[in-house]
Amino acid sequence: MEDRAERLARVARGWDEAAEGYDAYFVPRFAPWVRAAVTAVGSLPDGPILVPCCGTFPELELLAEDFDDREIVGIDLSPGMVRLARERVAGRPGVTVVEGDASTLDARWSGRCAAIVSVFGLQQLPEPDHALASWVGALRPGGRLAVVFWPDGIEETGPFALLGEVIRARMPASDRSWEGRLLAAITGRGATIERDVDLVYPMSHPDAAAFFDAFTRSGPLRALTLARGEAFMAELREEFLRRAVAGEWHHEPRARMLVARR
Repeated sequence: MEDRAERLARVARGWDEAAEGYDAYFVPRFAPWVRAAVTAVGSLPDGPILVPCCGTFPELELLAEDFDDREIVGIDLSPGMVRLARERVAGRPGVTVVEGDASTLDARWSGRCAAIVSVFGLQQLPEPDHALASWVGALRPGGRLAVVFWPDGIEETGPFALLGEVIRARMPASDRSWEGRLLAAITGRGATIERDVDLVYPMSHPDAAAFFDAFTRSGPLRALTLARGEAFMAELREEFLRRAVAGEWHHEPRARMLVARR
């Protein structure tokens, strides 16, 4: 069985290889969810703002608009993502990007942070509920958490749903039991949940092939490609395209946002 260190190394390598394509293809499409998370933070006490699993740091522009006098720190496991994020923050005083495991924050942040903001990183971590507890523990009194992640059952129809069906026909479903433990992870660290909502926004792709190739080369399934090989992914692609709609593909995936105050 793959241990934690091996899984983190594979995930990091996958995102290294996907970083530039992810920034070009997915960051614009995920922008509505990023805006929702930053807006949800609202007014804050003094202190730094942390962005765990920052990727290429698309949250930065909006955070800098509202909190230009704050220390803002992005954290990501992937050197490739960190490189692009550092290009994004270049010339911005008070903004830094740290290469590291965001699932357990360094003790130096404990009880100090005004906010934790994270979009679409939580579900990729080995133990998302434990990571969330660590993030809440970094908040100072009055500090706020805004986390957006893909839940189980993103959509009933659409490319995400079809891709999930194709994958599950060939390998066991991943363990999603952690999702039921998230609220307890937050309240167990002394925070109050203010919002637990679904966020649905429209998304479009040129066609099914463009979506599949982006998702497997420049998205979360790059790590699966590394683990199972190109032949396995070619089989997935053939089946996905056989069952997919023709032409431009429009859908409305659902993400979940948790907002809390400590």
